[in-house]
Amino acid sequence: MKRSIVFALGLSAVVCQTGLAGKAEAMEQTGSRFAEIAKNALPAVVFIDVESTVEVPQYRYHQFVDPFEQFFGRGRGYVVPEEVEPRRYMQMGQGSGFIISTEGYILTNNHVVQDADRITVTLGDGRKFDARLVGTDPESEVAVIKIEDGNEPLPYLEPGDSDALQVGEWVLAAGNPFGLSQSITAGIVSAKNRSAANIAEYGSFIQTDAAINPGNSGGPLLDINGKVVGVNTAIYTRTGGYMGIGFAIPINLALEIKEQLIQHGKVSRSVLGIHIQEVDEDLAKSFGLDDAGGILVAQVAEGSAAAEAGLKAGDIIVEMDGGKAGQVDDFRNRVAATPPGTKVELRVFRNGKYKNMAAVTKARDAEAQASDNHADAGIYDKLGLTVDELDAETTKRLGFEGDDGVLISEVEQGSPAWRSGLQPGQVITSVNREKVGNVQEFRRRVSESGEGGRILMLISDGRSSRFVVVSVE
Repeated sequence: MKRSIVFALGLSAVVCQTGLAGKAEAMEQTGSRFAEIAKNALPAVVFIDVESTVEVPQYRYHQFVDPFEQFFGRGRGYVVPEEVEPRRYMQMGQGSGFIISTEGYILTNNHVVQDADRITVTLGDGRKFDARLVGTDPESEVAVIKIEDGNEPLPYLEPGDSDALQVGEWVLAAGNPFGLSQSITAGIVSAKNRSAANIAEYGSFIQTDAAINPGNSGGPLLDINGKVVGVNTAIYTRTGGYMGIGFAIPINLALEIKEQLIQHGKVSRSVLGIHIQEVDEDLAKSFGLDDAGGILVAQVAEGSAAAEAGLKAGDIIVEMDGGKAGQVDDFRNRVAATPPGTKVELRVFRNGKYKNMAAVTKARDAEAQASDNHADAGIYDKLGLTVDELDAETTKRLGFEGDDGVLISEVEQGSPAWRSGLQPGQVITSVNREKVGNVQEFRRRVSESGEGGRILMLISDGRSSRFVVVSVE
């Protein structure tokens, strides 16, 4: 019995020693692979220096009291700002990028080079170049710059396939964190198809735990074969530094955008002209759908691609071009990535039955935005305020009478609304002497004012009302 135990212990020790040796060999192979990737990739990873001119608005302030209100003892007065000559100063920025072709095209992030007056690129071997901005796409956070080198061929990185990337795969993040050039970190793919809501307007991001820090933005995310699978873009942090969650733009999307930026200097996206929401179990039951899933059409804009195709509010889109409609962000991104004028096949659930429909996408430009119920976006955005619906509960809480109007929830400092003295908590009851009952009506009234116009608003603070003219240049 004792011999058996001794033999068993001896065998265990042998197995343990063999296992450790195997693990050490595997780790050595992994380390050697990382070293090879770094050696081949880093020469094409660049350090980007940016100079840009920043204007800071300057204001004088005047105390104003309405004589009429003062006469009745209700004049508390308010401060009216007057804009004066803005202060200008030079701002410096840094980031990363990587050469994607022998012609010297470099992929990076929009926030690294946007509004740059001068861009300087430093290669891994120390060579410096002035770069020109080819184009930026703030809605996806992709930007393209270009350098010229007539003497020697430039190193570049080959793209991989981000669609084929799997959760759990090794990835390496390269770049210049905190200005420390030619840095590389390793991790895995933590998740895919992360929502872009807080990072960019369009795109589903790769999540990784490879260390990404300020300065890594625009650098490549590499797979175990040394090919680019993403463009490092953002981190989730409560401290400003690395906390184990980073996000990268999938390279397949970045390359599509790169081609449009090179050819046209901008990105053209498609819209159907619908307001959509996801279908949960409760909505599925109420609409008579067997399973949750699909895209519920909440509103169809007049004259839009969806309206022309015959889509109606209450329709549930379950498939697009033979594939599942997916979640709201995925569906919207797929439509946006479709070239304008493309016919898309939709399978729709309506009144308990399925039907096949076809829609021809429209470009998301100034004209197409009218189809998407955003014709007033330009002048509305210039106002510099955010408004919300006004319901009975809100009016009671704030001491207002009636439920007509929209509630000012936010005013941007330095905006036309701010210069006119508008403040959060006030209610706008009419625009250009026309009553407004909800946000949609308010936006429509604003759009009818026209660009560069003066918008007359009736403002209430619960105690009194007054007219205010907001000048939008």
